[in-house]
Amino acid sequence: MAMTRLTFQGHDGSALSARLDMPDGPHLATALFAHCFTCSKDIPAARRISARLAGAGIAVLRFDFTGLGHSEGEFENTTFTSNIRDLELAAAALSARDMAPSLLIGHSLGGAAVLAAARKLPSVRAVATIGAPFDPEHVTQNFGNALNQINSDGVAEVNLGGRPIRIGKEFIENVRAETLKDDIANLKRALLVLHAPRDEIVGIENASDIFSAAKHPKSFVTLDDADHLITRPRDAEYAAQLIAAWAMRYLEVNPPAPPPGAPEGIVRVSEADPDGYLQDINAGPRHHTLADEPLAYGGTDRGMSPYGFLSAGLGACTSMTIRMYARRKNWPLTNVRVEVSHDKVHAQDASGTGGAKADTFIRTVFLDGDLDSDQRARLLAIADKCPVHRTLESSATIQTTLAD
Repeated sequence: MAMTRLTFQGHDGSALSARLDMPDGPHLATALFAHCFTCSKDIPAARRISARLAGAGIAVLRFDFTGLGHSEGEFENTTFTSNIRDLELAAAALSARDMAPSLLIGHSLGGAAVLAAARKLPSVRAVATIGAPFDPEHVTQNFGNALNQINSDGVAEVNLGGRPIRIGKEFIENVRAETLKDDIANLKRALLVLHAPRDEIVGIENASDIFSAAKHPKSFVTLDDADHLITRPRDAEYAAQLIAAWAMRYLEVNPPAPPPGAPEGIVRVSEADPDGYLQDINAGPRHHTLADEPLAYGGTDRGMSPYGFLSAGLGACTSMTIRMYARRKNWPLTNVRVEVSHDKVHAQDASGTGGAKADTFIRTVFLDGDLDSDQRARLLAIADKCPVHRTLESSATIQTTLAD
């Protein structure tokens, strides 16, 4: 993943600090990420979600709202409305790079902000929220006794997550006046609502209200036992995978042309976790999967192992080759299933020479349909004609049996 740091002017002219995470391979779409209330673009959830989306070909711009993180300005002078304006200016900064965002992602109050901003951004085709409140005023529940001081003095210091933050009266008045019901009802974009039932900061009823107010296409997915800030890596990666898979249905993705001599394009593998073995695998614009090692070998078991992919390739090619032949012969084959296992055996067991170990793939073919014995035997023989079989058999042994 390549990263570019950039700045753009916020609603009051302050320089806002942003980070643009780019895919290592083809750039398929661009997302704009709005962080949670008083957080920053660099909180773990934002970093992990951006990295996983970049691994799936979606560039992500995340920035610090005015007065937060590395951005200039005074947070106490900001409002919910000014946050929406900052989002619009971030989208304009992307458009100036010919990367107008087609996907908005908002976390917590950032989710409410993207719901309010989406209709003002013509390029946006899909919106995803994570732990978002239905009513922006919900955020004031975290201010406790400071609300009285804010109302009387115009500003007060509020302790949020162990950090003192100065909140201005204008912010309180602004969120009290804001309502998202009309924005959601007239969104006219695909909507994905992600929320954890055990969220203690923004209750799950907010997700229900957002989903009920929205019109189709809309989707709701639970984040199970994740916390509000999505602090666990596995929860952030799960959310990112859901968003990436869901968004591809609604975004205008322009597939890159394959390089000369590579009619199927390039399979690109990028390391997703330098402390483990997790890998992002992209094949063209629409196919993304994960590779990993089992827990016993130091991996996290979130994807098939490399040998699992080899076995899958052999099994899939075998099934396709059998189906192609049966279709051409007009034989009554109703279903094909192929089971493949892999092992290392001593080379002399496989070929009768040497003492090294060789790869052996055990392949069992299941054929359903009103086939006679000659047809079944012929289809089993055809299995050995599959291109992947021929590729592997030059350095591996493939043992094939026909199941009853």
